[in-house]
Amino acid sequence: MYRQTKTRQSRVNKGWSRNGGPKRRGSGGGNKYGQGRRNPAGKKMDINLFINKAESVEPAKVLEIKNSIEDLKIDNRLKQAIVERKYSKLTPIQDKTIPLVLEGKDIIGLANTGTGKTAAFLIPLIHKLLSNPREKVLIVAPTRELAIQIEEEFYAFVKKLNLHCVVIVGGASAQRQISQLRRNHSVVVGTPGRLKDLISRRKLVLSDFNKVVLDEADRMLDMGFINDIRELLSLVASKRQVMLFSATFPREIENLVEQFLVDPVKVSFQENKNSKQIEQNIVRIQSGKNKDDVLHDLLNQKFFDKVLIFTRTKRGADKLTKSLSYRGFKADSIHGDKPHNKRQRVLKMFKSNMVNILVATDVAARGLDIPNVSHVINYDIPENYDDYIHRIGRTGRADKSGNALTMIG
Repeated sequence: MYRQTKTRQSRVNKGWSRNGGPKRRGSGGGNKYGQGRRNPAGKKMDINLFINKAESVEPAKVLEIKNSIEDLKIDNRLKQAIVERKYSKLTPIQDKTIPLVLEGKDIIGLANTGTGKTAAFLIPLIHKLLSNPREKVLIVAPTRELAIQIEEEFYAFVKKLNLHCVVIVGGASAQRQISQLRRNHSVVVGTPGRLKDLISRRKLVLSDFNKVVLDEADRMLDMGFINDIRELLSLVASKRQVMLFSATFPREIENLVEQFLVDPVKVSFQENKNSKQIEQNIVRIQSGKNKDDVLHDLLNQKFFDKVLIFTRTKRGADKLTKSLSYRGFKADSIHGDKPHNKRQRVLKMFKSNMVNILVATDVAARGLDIPNVSHVINYDIPENYDDYIHRIGRTGRADKSGNALTMIG
């Protein structure tokens, strides 16, 4: 347990920029592989880190599930919506987290994407909204893609329940979002930059929001949003319930917890943390060989069914996509310069297998939960080992094996 701080209201930092951009990047220490969040200039990563023989995928350790869906003390209409979504049983994090959120506890959830954490906080929060329509929920996510995924999950649960959500993200029309905020809504899902922008314009007031979710907090730290998160938390209701979810728990996140959460309960479900179920190897580009030719030969091999390829730059992503399309592959790309609606369209095409190769930059792919990715290919070497682990974590999900290849040379 963490100690309760003397006051829940923190001092508001001044000097928000009009465009809502981060003031500084979050800092972080190294990890056991000697790689920090950023590599020193010119320092090459040890390529042996990219080689790992996958261990046999065994069924995850069976954790006792105490609650069935019927046992949950939630609105019967919500139970019916859960059943209609074909949820046969709760995941471990849902089993542990939902009752705690219903009790009003502050939560620290240590869990990777793919463990069912979105439903773990949405289900009890939807129940609270049904019980008290005056409740208001703020969900903060690191990327627009993750924010959209949360919105989609929300509406899947509330189809017939007359609850509404507004998504506040960059890359989309701010005027349209402002218009949506004027209508009746119970939930706002947003990224830090656009949330701050609309707050500075006085189009969004957070003082009525008494339920807050910080999703993928460590990613927001990596992207330089830690001070923005502090500022947002300082503006919500003083009597609030905060749920923080993160794959890791660095010191900066711990400090955030100590400042803004009261007696939080920590629940931890970090299966597959070390990516042991992912077959990892390198592909050496021999002298005189064309990198795109080598990639072409790889992708033509059997079992390369659904492939996510990472490049370091946006320009590189577009260039590679053009090369792959010219060679006859069904490929498309996502990165920060693509319009929001086009990114969403590309992701839907990849999820539905209309496109089977997606080229992405690191930031664009953060938080993506795409099922059945057979291979991750690092066309460009990642900047640091944390980014590498994040990249390859898009495959080998839900107790399935995965494959990751890093092109060298």
